Amino acid sequence: MALVRVDNRLVHGQILEAWVPFIEAKCIMVVDDNSASDFFCETVIRMAVPSDIEVNICSVEDFAANYVFSQGSGKKTIVLLSKISDALKIYQNGFHFKKLNIGNIHHEDYKVCCAPSVFLCEPEIQDIFKLLQDEGVHVELKRVPREKAVDIKDALKEFCNVKP
Repeated sequence: MALVRVDNRLVHGQILEAWVPFIEAKCIMVVDDNSASDFFCETVIRMAVPSDIEVNICSVEDFAANYVFSQGSGKKTIVLLSKISDALKIYQNGFHFKKLNIGNIHHEDYKVCCAPSVFLCEPEIQDIFKLLQDEGVHVELKRVPREKAVDIKDALKEFCNVKP
């Protein structure tokens, strides 16, 4: 696994034009309950991805039950999730990644604007801190590979009184 990313757009231009070539990914795993249960959505995702990139679409539960995080073996893979809560679920169910990339999240009820494309609400912030504090996962904000990553602790320190 080369990248575990939360981006509510799932497969889009930044993934296909920036992350796939940068990582030299050969596989994209879309882990999203809505996409896994919607034939039309699944079809659109498959049509968007070049034919030389393998695409797998599965529910959060199926992914957590069937995949184990590993680096250095197998195909370079990008795991895409649409929600931070789904990242927490797969982690708590055995997919133990060390770093989580947040690319784009937007909610109407947001409490904190962490970056131009990341607007977090209270439950998401709580899920992030479960990953950070309980599990030791490094969470970063980074839209594209060449952009400087922002540590989520720095982005949330004013809101939560967190020390970087």
